[in-house]
Amino acid sequence: MLLARLLNPVVTTGAFDIIDADGRAHHVGKGTPTLALRLHDKAVQRDLVINPRLRFGEAYMDGRLSIDGGTMYDFLDVLCSGPENVQGVLGTIQEALGPMLRLAQQHNPLKRSRKNVAHHYDLSREFFALFLDRDMQYSCAYFPTPETSLDDAQEAKKRHIASKLLLRPGMRVLDIGCGWGGMALYLARTTGADVTGITLSTEQLAVARERAARSGLSDRVRFELRDYRLMEGTFDRIVSVGMFEHVGKPHYDAFFAKVRALLADDGVALLHAIGRSDGPGATNPWMRKYIFPGGYSPALSEVIPAVEKAGLWNTDMEILRLHYAETLRHWRERFLAHWDEAKAMYDERFCRMWELYLAGSEIAFRYQGHMVFQVQLARSAKAVPMTRDYMINAERALLHPTPVAVPQPVDNEPRRHAS
Repeated sequence: MLLARLLNPVVTTGAFDIIDADGRAHHVGKGTPTLALRLHDKAVQRDLVINPRLRFGEAYMDGRLSIDGGTMYDFLDVLCSGPENVQGVLGTIQEALGPMLRLAQQHNPLKRSRKNVAHHYDLSREFFALFLDRDMQYSCAYFPTPETSLDDAQEAKKRHIASKLLLRPGMRVLDIGCGWGGMALYLARTTGADVTGITLSTEQLAVARERAARSGLSDRVRFELRDYRLMEGTFDRIVSVGMFEHVGKPHYDAFFAKVRALLADDGVALLHAIGRSDGPGATNPWMRKYIFPGGYSPALSEVIPAVEKAGLWNTDMEILRLHYAETLRHWRERFLAHWDEAKAMYDERFCRMWELYLAGSEIAFRYQGHMVFQVQLARSAKAVPMTRDYMINAERALLHPTPVAVPQPVDNEPRRHAS
């Protein structure tokens, strides 16, 4: 079997069988297999050789292949945990052209950006609540210890980011890609900041506004349905968590130019985003088609030139390596535990799609060079202290916060917010 012969040299840390449509077993790897990839029709054998990175996911969604003896994650773990590049072995001509095609794939004008965001983020809040933490944080958590719970790790992530922003009561903050509002509400509640959050998801906007009203923070936190390119005004701080992956390489110069234009002269920005450690690449075609159309996780060599071109200081950088792998493990386990509820909301094919998305993403962070970077930016070299001690001190203080005194307007004029 051609597929087995192609895979056999790169599967070095385990073994599995491929059961073809005629019921014949083909051994892949070394040792005694505990898993089997079962192909349910002859056409899928051809599809997996011609265009595996797209057709594998489609076949799993459609029930044309299945995993015996374990889960999808178990199979991907055996397939991808070795030192060899499985993707390189199973590449196609179309995928080899990926870096050249990505300018078109990542072209995200305003109308297309809204459509791409709606594809993923306008799924119901009840669905995301099945597997996210209590604060609905849909980005990489921060695990101080391997035993840290998902809820505590997401709270630690917000503290970690806030510690890099040097916030004071009354500061004007812009949250680009605010999700369901958790970060904006946290910053206002713990630091007394005045926060504007923007999103392109109507579902997220509705949830964020409801949460602000329930928390009594509507006077200091507002949420808008707006693209970052349409923002005006000046902000003391800018934060963006898990949004940059949707900007697209052709728009990096414009993104950082806009950050600079919106940032006060002594302002500070913090960008938290997924990246890749092995240089520029292309988005997996199945992920691009079904999960994140227009999305791309960049190499830092693609990001930093745009930062420099915008005239911004890169005042600090941190690489979070396995934190997202652990986050995705929690999400995957929670999702599988609530499979029936998700199926009732959507259908079986949708559930298989999300299982593969969560499992494949976890594998990418464990074995395939994906990571998260946090870049602190400023217009002035004097905007932040010369040493990083202030981050540690701020993070410790936020762990045991005291009530924040919020400055009030000194006259009877309504407060004016940048918009």
